[in-house]
Amino acid sequence: MSRYRNLKEEAWEANLELPRRGVVIYTFGNVSALDKEHGVFAIKPSGVPYTDLKVSDMVVVDIENRIVEGRLNPSSDTKTHALLYREFKGIGGITHTHSAYATAWAQAARSIPVYGTTHADHLAVDVPCTELMTDAAIQGDYEEETGRQIVKAFQDLNPLEVEMILVAGHGPFTWGKTAAKSVYHAVILEELARMAFLTEQINPECERLKKPLIDKHYFRKHGKNAYYGQK
Repeated sequence: MSRYRNLKEEAWEANLELPRRGVVIYTFGNVSALDKEHGVFAIKPSGVPYTDLKVSDMVVVDIENRIVEGRLNPSSDTKTHALLYREFKGIGGITHTHSAYATAWAQAARSIPVYGTTHADHLAVDVPCTELMTDAAIQGDYEEETGRQIVKAFQDLNPLEVEMILVAGHGPFTWGKTAAKSVYHAVILEELARMAFLTEQINPECERLKKPLIDKHYFRKHGKNAYYGQK
């Protein structure tokens, strides 16, 4: 039995949650799960439909992007995952989808404004969007450069507080302490993107939610004085 069986199962279960939640179709997207102790992560193999995916198909890669275990090719986005694990200390899972509404905002190269308290429950800031990648970066190590685009966008943000981003022209990436939590954030991001789109359809002149309301909703769920939920 593989020494990474539990890690593969974690990644496999998280990947299967994506079609269940309606944020992927066919072979779109991928989830990885990190084993911090051993510096490796398990990730979905490239181009394998979710309906065919097995635990044994998951590929184990180290954070320097070297295959440790697996008979299939890992996701084409593996280098992006590896770079984020190296740069964003404290995360334990990463999800990438092409969910319709979040991807539409990414294709428009727009961050998603905080229009309401649902957004503020999860983020006190707009969902960030990267810059469009330069031609030189596209022609270089594309997946590595995608990760660098994300890291660059977080120069003034904490990735342990803002656990989602739109890659301009591409789509959303999310992360969390576990693979399951990164999937949760992918689902939340898609809903925030859908709500923001509908808001602008109803009122194209809509303004961002005022800061006192943003802070109230964010800090009642986050931080030392949070009081939402059960103790």
